[in-house]
Amino acid sequence: LWAALPRNFNSFVARTNTCGELRSAHVGQEVTLCGWIQYQRQGLFLVLRDFQGLTQIIIPQDEAHSHVKKVLYDAPVESVVRVTGTVTSRPPGQKNPRMPTGDIEVKVKTAEVLNSCKKLPFEIKDFIKKSEALRMQYRYLDLRSFQMQHNLRLRSQMVMKMREYLCNLHGKRNISSEYLGAKEFVVPSREPGRFYCLPQSPQQFKQLLMVGGLDRYFQVARCYRDEGSKPDRQPEFTQIDIEMSFVDQAGIQRLIEGLLQYSWPNERGPITTPFPSMSYAEALAEYGTDKPDTRFGIKIIDVSDVFRSVEIGFVQNAVNKPQGTVKAICIPQGARHLQNKDFESLKESAKSQFNQEVLHLSLKPYESLKSPLSKFLSVEQHSELIQALKVQADDVVLLAAGEHEKVCLVLGNMRLETANLLESRGLVLRDPTAFHFLWVVDFPLFLHKEENPAELESAHHPFTAPHPSDTSLLYSEPAKVRSQHYDLVLNGSEIGGGSIRIHNAEQQRFVLETVLKEDPELLSHLLEALKCGAPPHGGIALGLDRLICLVAGAPSIRDVIAFPKSFKGRDLMSNAPDYITPEELEPYHIQVAWPAAEAEGRKHQLM
Repeated sequence: LWAALPRNFNSFVARTNTCGELRSAHVGQEVTLCGWIQYQRQGLFLVLRDFQGLTQIIIPQDEAHSHVKKVLYDAPVESVVRVTGTVTSRPPGQKNPRMPTGDIEVKVKTAEVLNSCKKLPFEIKDFIKKSEALRMQYRYLDLRSFQMQHNLRLRSQMVMKMREYLCNLHGKRNISSEYLGAKEFVVPSREPGRFYCLPQSPQQFKQLLMVGGLDRYFQVARCYRDEGSKPDRQPEFTQIDIEMSFVDQAGIQRLIEGLLQYSWPNERGPITTPFPSMSYAEALAEYGTDKPDTRFGIKIIDVSDVFRSVEIGFVQNAVNKPQGTVKAICIPQGARHLQNKDFESLKESAKSQFNQEVLHLSLKPYESLKSPLSKFLSVEQHSELIQALKVQADDVVLLAAGEHEKVCLVLGNMRLETANLLESRGLVLRDPTAFHFLWVVDFPLFLHKEENPAELESAHHPFTAPHPSDTSLLYSEPAKVRSQHYDLVLNGSEIGGGSIRIHNAEQQRFVLETVLKEDPELLSHLLEALKCGAPPHGGIALGLDRLICLVAGAPSIRDVIAFPKSFKGRDLMSNAPDYITPEELEPYHIQVAWPAAEAEGRKHQLM
């Protein structure tokens, strides 16, 4: 019913219309508009802006309205004004087809400056370049830009459609879970030595809702992660959190596909479901990552068989080891668009990030492969390598040998770096208007710890259920167990992840105590709940900030959040985090242990 009603942006406010809605059909009507002065031209006209658009305002020049002219002429740009006047057609030849309101203008009769504006630190125009730090410091001004207004409106519209889909069409209940949870950001309490923590996600609480028989839950959840910001991360972030009882992996996937299809903005074109799916092992082997960008090729190819009989020391060392391999990627037109310094940079990156050597080979027209390796390859092996990689003239091959996972990771990184280089030279590999979704499934349930490979840690989290086919391995060879964990990837970014959960208390205790060597008593409340008739259940969380960032085509998630933190996790506008006094800390039984030099400086400040 409500969806069928026309939207009214002018109810309850002191205007008749917005600055973006007037058209030729409104000619002759008297209207009242409120907004900001975008710019003014020689006291003849000005452009008024609000959240919906722009309208050209004609300033009266006759003596009877001289006070109106003075009010508007004296008002600085970005002042807030209210004007009343008559909608008229623009004269022939003066219509602006690039402006939705470009067929009309408003001839003002009365005007009032509601608030004058001082000189601003930057102009409110999208084409004006501003540093991110300046934008963060004056975020309330940055929000006036059309791009930020568009991004936040897009976010609001998608979230509303998601709520409609989940609540009205699929009977989910919007339930708020606890914010004060079990790990990460510490929050002091008034009980000595006791603290809350802000959770990374409402994981345990949504599982307990299923034990409570609520069957279907979702929440637009604010979550917290105590780490420095990255282009696609913030210390506080929002996710669409979902949990269901009596569901399997396919059910969760179909729900999310339907949710995205229903909430997808029309201007971005339709998306096709079901989304393709790929195992973790396949993603690693072909793309060198668990979040492949499938908008372009340059897949990793195993060429171990070509090099198995090649008498090169490091190659033989690699292929003769149990997990040893030789792999390569073929960069189309690499010899034409990339220079030697680019290849040296790529090799240095591989060495510094992965401690892995990478060789490059190039194929010139009508010639054989050029590389220091060439002298070790027979004519037949040359031909096999060219055929395996489908090498064309001017292509370049990047080759690495070593342990399977390490070689895949380094070539996956090289794949993305070379794509960036080629696109910087004018080639288009990744269509910015395309949206390629992908499910990545069959992740390992456990990983070997980097600091102690003899011990295991959860690849996702300790509540993820083992793959039904691998349940018996959990008790004998847990490192080989696949999980019921699934990630949703869009254009090479992970936008969601979830799993089917362990609903058996004994299996959950075994994972915690025996496999992960953790104290199960820390999760005694969850273990007790699982003994009380917990249904099979599973869920997923979509990263809302990252999803909207990709849909909007924004360079950073900070461009789709109203008041984000800076790259270092600071609020440059309110100067948070900030110091508090010892008196303010006293109720929480906390003292700050300052570094010696800083403590001495603060002591002098207080004197």
